[in-house]
Amino acid sequence: MVVLSKIYTKTGDAGETALGNGARVAKHSLRVSAYGTVDETNAAVGMARLHAAGDMDAALQRISNDLFDLGADLCTPDMHLDATAAYPPLRMIAGQVARLESEIDAMNARLTPLRSFILPGGSPLAAHLHLCRTVCRRAERGVVELATMEEVNPEAVKYLNRLSDWFFVAGRIANKDGADDVLWVPGLTR
Repeated sequence: MVVLSKIYTKTGDAGETALGNGARVAKHSLRVSAYGTVDETNAAVGMARLHAAGDMDAALQRISNDLFDLGADLCTPDMHLDATAAYPPLRMIAGQVARLESEIDAMNARLTPLRSFILPGGSPLAAHLHLCRTVCRRAERGVVELATMEEVNPEAVKYLNRLSDWFFVAGRIANKDGADDVLWVPGLTR
């Protein structure tokens, strides 16, 4: 377990940070940017939770924990570290992706098919979930870009791809099962 007795260490004052394997890299590296945007997604989830209750809040709490797992996965670049090591790396697994798919299917079964694109908005929770979706898509783009340069757990990319879909469908659920979705009307404001 992590013990944080001192919050500032001054080790990053020169623009570098430590990865999970101890290597020091620039704070602007693709890897740090990728897991930083995952952290930003998690902060957006925290904001959405202010408007959520019941099953939706519980699901968002699980996702928040998953996003910390994802950050831990991304900050440890050695994909082939021995799982029996003193501190084996935490990796995203297919079961986390499958859970999102199952939840998406269950939520989507309650919704009528869309006949138009929808605009972010409606209820406060829906608006926050759409913000989560867009930040998640940015995180996904960052992880995909990182994967062109370095090895990345493929389940990490799949998780982010599914999660943005989850946020979209959950946003419709938060809008009274789509009844309060704000529909895009092409050219309306010309």
